[in-house]
Amino acid sequence: MANIFTSSIGKKLIMSISGLFLIIFLLLHLTINSFSIIDSINGSFGAEDGLFAMGCEFMSLPIVTIMVPVLAFGFIIHIIYAIILTLHNINTRGGYFRYKVGSKAKADSWASKNMIVLGIIVLGFIALHLTHFWDEMQLKEFMGEEATDPYLLLTATFGKWWMVVLYIVWFGALWFHLTHGFWSAFQTIGWNNKIWLKRLKVIAYIFATLIFIGFTAVAVNAYLEAIMA
Repeated sequence: MANIFTSSIGKKLIMSISGLFLIIFLLLHLTINSFSIIDSINGSFGAEDGLFAMGCEFMSLPIVTIMVPVLAFGFIIHIIYAIILTLHNINTRGGYFRYKVGSKAKADSWASKNMIVLGIIVLGFIALHLTHFWDEMQLKEFMGEEATDPYLLLTATFGKWWMVVLYIVWFGALWFHLTHGFWSAFQTIGWNNKIWLKRLKVIAYIFATLIFIGFTAVAVNAYLEAIMA
């Protein structure tokens, strides 16, 4: 069991499993946030029986509330092992700038060579995001207080154009991170033959683009709702 946490293969496996778990959470999160766009289309944005409001109620269920610290732990593990593997790789290659030597495979993407930088950017914005939403909703309910209205949180956060821009920068970093991390996670758990690897790389770009466009649309829609209110 110790080899799983200390060996190179074991560390990559932990990275992959925790990464796949986060991918599933992203899909769930995007689905619920997309309800706010549907609410705007059908005129129920801000209503108590709106789809987004019901989605937020689902996220406040005990089973989901329990998943939040589990997710947080998984993300922390993901970041820790990302740093460990990056430092190991840099040390193995003789330093960071050895990435630029001629023997380095040209096929490596910019994202694959800067995963740690992208990860730090994503981590920073997640901390910002938690202060905007999680502590105003799930944390308040956990503390026995009344959660802030989710529609109000959306318009208050994205009612400022520069905040929308900051979030789009975050979504962009997430896009780059996912284009490599998605297929790399599946490759680590065994889907590494030539046929499936090519397919997974295509799927990775499709998935990353879907995540980017989806979350960006949610932010822009909330901004429009705020300025039209």
